[in-house]
Amino acid sequence: MNIPESRGPISAGLFALLAGAPGADPAAVTALHALVAGRVSAVEDAIDDDVQLALFCLYELHYGGLAGVDDRWEWHPGLIAIRQQLEEPFEQWLRSETSEVTASMRRPDSGTPDSDATAALLFDLAGRDSGPSVSRHVAKKATAEQLREFLIHKSVYQLKEADPHTWAIPRLAGRAKAALVEIQADEYGGGRPDRMHSALFARTMRGLGLKDSYGGYVDAVPAISLASVNMMSLFGLNRRLRGAIAGHLAMYEMTSSRPNQLYGNGFRRLGFDADVTGYFDEHVEADAVHEQIAGRDLAGGLVEAEPALLDDVLFGAAAVSCIDARFATHLMDAWDNDRSSLRSPIPAAA
Repeated sequence: MNIPESRGPISAGLFALLAGAPGADPAAVTALHALVAGRVSAVEDAIDDDVQLALFCLYELHYGGLAGVDDRWEWHPGLIAIRQQLEEPFEQWLRSETSEVTASMRRPDSGTPDSDATAALLFDLAGRDSGPSVSRHVAKKATAEQLREFLIHKSVYQLKEADPHTWAIPRLAGRAKAALVEIQADEYGGGRPDRMHSALFARTMRGLGLKDSYGGYVDAVPAISLASVNMMSLFGLNRRLRGAIAGHLAMYEMTSSRPNQLYGNGFRRLGFDADVTGYFDEHVEADAVHEQIAGRDLAGGLVEAEPALLDDVLFGAAAVSCIDARFATHLMDAWDNDRSSLRSPIPAAA
């Protein structure tokens, strides 16, 4: 993806550093490290444009890379240290925001729950109302312009759908590993490139006159849209958070089927055909199956194998609800007041 426009001193400093060769200017790495330390301590809200954009681009070095950036930056020790500087307060914020919810989830009195009991905890959390319903608004009221905005927000993740969770495969074993591979095989189209969920989403974007290149709308989306993807990368790229990425995927699947049905209905309401709604229709059926596999076999199987990871599984699940609620509030506040939910006007179609 192309390097986006900077949103503050951290992202500006990072992009200037990435323009050079790794090891060419050690003083520049040290200077950015000091800058980040000072800026992060002064940021009151972890969902900050500059912080989230810098973290997003640092993570992108582990995915498809950044255009014009030397791939050797991916594992540069100084850059990893800077990434950790940004990750730590973000993780602390997520844990703080979810602590009340996770504390309220009643664990069985007889020790660590088995896979069914773990799934029951997750399904209970999935059933809680955590914010305004974007899916109901899309189904009944959203305009075509709002649908385009919705796709732009989602494109930051959906055009690489499933990749953050795939990091967990080599970090799991047995039942949990097999469950994750089964889910991911479906996400990647069962070996058919045209059926990959990212490809289906790209087709939906084209149907609304939007460009489908990965990262093409990063400049347009606010910090909360980047934070949603950064949370997945944080959990997926850190082995110590393998419980959180399992809980995240379980909650993601458990809260997907019904909303996607409503999203599809909203697009049909405005006359869009199966080329556009196919992505959402695919998830209605697939995620109804995936939620059982993810809840019982992935998350539940992991807790049975590693009981100490229960709290992180619940944390990862609660973090989905936390970020989704904040995103929904941002979106609906803008739309209810006849404003765009994007940082800048919708770019012209490619």
